[in-house]
Amino acid sequence: MWLPQREWIRHREDPETGRATPTASDTGSGRSHDPSAPPGPEPPPGRMNPPASPPSEPYLVAGLSRDRLLALFRAMVLARGAEERLEHLFHQGHITGGLYRSLGQEAGAVGAAYALRRRSDGTGDILAQTIRATGAVFLMGGRPVDYFRQYLARATGPTKGREANVHWSDFQRGLLGPVSPLGSMVEVMAGITLAFRLKGEDRVGMVFGGDGASSTGAWHEGLNLAAVQRCPMVLMVEANQWAFATPTSRQTRVVSFLEKCEGYGITGVSVDGTDLLAVYEASRGAVDRARAGAGVQMVELRYYRRRGHAQHDAQEYVDPEELRHWEARDPLEGFRNRLLAEGWALEEEIEAIRQETEQALAAAAARAVDEPRPDGEEARKGIWSGLEVPVPWYRTREGTPGGPTLLRVEDRPPVVDPFHMEGDDWMEGEDLDHQGERGEA
Repeated sequence: MWLPQREWIRHREDPETGRATPTASDTGSGRSHDPSAPPGPEPPPGRMNPPASPPSEPYLVAGLSRDRLLALFRAMVLARGAEERLEHLFHQGHITGGLYRSLGQEAGAVGAAYALRRRSDGTGDILAQTIRATGAVFLMGGRPVDYFRQYLARATGPTKGREANVHWSDFQRGLLGPVSPLGSMVEVMAGITLAFRLKGEDRVGMVFGGDGASSTGAWHEGLNLAAVQRCPMVLMVEANQWAFATPTSRQTRVVSFLEKCEGYGITGVSVDGTDLLAVYEASRGAVDRARAGAGVQMVELRYYRRRGHAQHDAQEYVDPEELRHWEARDPLEGFRNRLLAEGWALEEEIEAIRQETEQALAAAAARAVDEPRPDGEEARKGIWSGLEVPVPWYRTREGTPGGPTLLRVEDRPPVVDPFHMEGDDWMEGEDLDHQGERGEA
C-alpha cells in the first residue's frame, strides 16, 4: 500500500499539555498528529501515490556538524555492508538459522538511534531492536565481530552460540534484544519506561515494531498502559508495508498508523523513512518530548521492505513496479548524493568510508568464522540462578493412573504481597485503592 501525498507540518510542544500542536508556518518532511486537533480530509480510495519529496533546505540547523553527517553515512554503510557480508556467509553454508535484511530501511534505524543518549555505563537510553534494525545495534555500541559471532552461533558470541539471530541484549549499552512476537516488546518497554519515570531517571526507551506487530493484543495493551502512565517511550512504527506476505491493508483500515494516535491520546509524527535526516529530526523531537514528560511518542517510518521476510522468501507476491519505485528511493544512495550536492563531503571521503568499512567488516567476519562453536556443556550454564523463589501454589497428581488431575493450593505466601508493598513495588489493576503509585495498595 502506498501512502498519499499530504501537506507535511511540523509540531511544537504545548508547554501546558505537553502535546504537539501544528504550526502553519513550519514546513518539513514529517506529518504530526495532535490528539486535540480536528481530523484532516479523507484520503482518496485505492492505491495511493508515493509521498512528496522532502524539502531541500540544509539540515545543518538541526545541530549536525559535518563530522556527524559523515558519521551518519558511515553508520548506514556499516549496516548494509554487514548484512551483505552475512548474506555471502549464508550462501557459503556458515549460517544455519534465519537471515533477515533491512535493505531500504537503514535510514530508519540509524536516524532513530542517533537521536538517543548512547552510553556504555548503563545510564543511557535503551532501545529495543528488531530484525531490520542492524544500524541501530551498531550505533548503540554493538560490535560487528559480535554481530557475526551471533549469526554464526559461535561460543564467543553474545549468547554463546545458544541463539543465531538478533535476540541478544547488552543492558550496559542500552540494547534490548527482541522476542519473536514483536508486539510484546511494546509491553516490555512500557514496563521499563514506567520504571524510569517512577525512579525519576532522565532516560527514554525506544521500541521498534512493524505493521504486523500492531495486530497483536500486546501491542495495544502495552501502548495503552504506557500512554495512561505517561511513560517516556518512543514507538517507532516500521511501516514497510509487509508483514511476512501480508500487506498493510490486511493489518489495518487506516492509511497511516499516525491515525491511531488519537485513540491513545498520544503525539505522533509520520516521516519519509528513506530520508535519513528527516528521520533523525523527527526522532530527536520525539525523544526530547518524551524526556521532558510529554508521555508516549509515535514516529511512523514510511518505507518499503525490499527483500522477502527472510532469506528463504523470494517475495514473488510483490509488484515489480512497486519494488522498482522504492529501489529508486534508496536511502544510502540518496544521502550520499545529498552529501555531495550540498558540499558536505567530497567524493574521496565517501569512497574512503566505503573502503574502510569494507575492510573492517571483512576482518571481523573472518575472525568470527575461525572461532569455535560452543561445547555441549555450555548449554547448561547461565540458566539456574540457585535462588529459591516462593510460589503461592503448586500442582499435584493424585488418584489412579488415568484418573483426574487435582489442583491443591498450598498455604504459602504470595510472591508479591499487595498489602505490604514498599520501595520500588508498584501495582496496577481494577479496584485497587492506591494511596499513591507506590507503597500501600
